[in-house]
Amino acid sequence: MRLKKEGFKKKLIIGRKIQKICDKFEVKFLINDDVYLAKKLNADGCHLGQKDMNILEARKIIGKKIIGITCHNSIQLAKNAIKNKADYLAFGAFNSSKTKKVKYRASINLLKKARMMTKTPIVVIGGINSKNYKNLLLNKANFLAISGYIWKNKKLKPKNAIKKFI
Repeated sequence: MRLKKEGFKKKLIIGRKIQKICDKFEVKFLINDDVYLAKKLNADGCHLGQKDMNILEARKIIGKKIIGITCHNSIQLAKNAIKNKADYLAFGAFNSSKTKKVKYRASINLLKKARMMTKTPIVVIGGINSKNYKNLLLNKANFLAISGYIWKNKKLKPKNAIKKFI
């Protein structure tokens, strides 16, 4: 759940609804940026950006839950995340994105290099759509973070956009 502009109480209300849906479909429920909200909702884990709480502090709060770390386009950030026992590494943006301004551009070479140095799952982000996702998977990305193509697609409703990946 990624809600940047909502307050804690509103996130709690929305989070409880999303959690029920995730439970129903047996899908992991992760909270973006907010370890305390993840704990309060008993979510499966959280995702931390480089400006969020340190992974070691987060681990003290949510224990053995999933913690993923944004690594942008940096092998050094990935090495630090691995050293601190991150459950997954997130790299990107791989493409231009409608969801947020692209500050860091990741490449297939970076993905290959990261895959060679670790078995830690890798999540790829940034402008992923039905035309460019296969190359990321072929280069050993474990997960795709897809937002804009599904929720901001002018041609397809969310359900039909998702079907393009099946």
